[in-house]
Amino acid sequence: MQTQPLRLGPGNDLRGAIETLLRPHGAAFVLQGIGSLSVARLRLAGRAQADELVGDIEILTLAGSVSPDGAHLHMTIADADGRVLGGHVAPGCTVRTTVELLAAVLPAHVFGRKVDPATGYPELVVRSEGDEPSIPG
Repeated sequence: MQTQPLRLGPGNDLRGAIETLLRPHGAAFVLQGIGSLSVARLRLAGRAQADELVGDIEILTLAGSVSPDGAHLHMTIADADGRVLGGHVAPGCTVRTTVELLAAVLPAHVFGRKVDPATGYPELVVRSEGDEPSIPG
């Protein structure tokens, strides 16, 4: 495992920038992230579409996996009144001042996503270099 600190500047799309930076590695995790957003788009549990919040927003936690198939990120945010909300990070979250991340790159692994019949969702498939992929379950 190799750790990689990253900083995203104002105006970056949070999810898009993370995917661009980490996707080429084949397998990575965002271990933690903090910072601020001017737009947050979160898909809350059980919902089909993302909700959008606009304003001064602080990232309290950010974590997830990144594969060549894309990212699966969860984030907890607080608005200017201290209200806290969390969910799946959707495209369109805009960095306000900064986002600071610590990522772990896993060079001996390759991640992918495949629909798991048990959940109906594209779930993480983990394999070591040279192994055949498998779905848990």
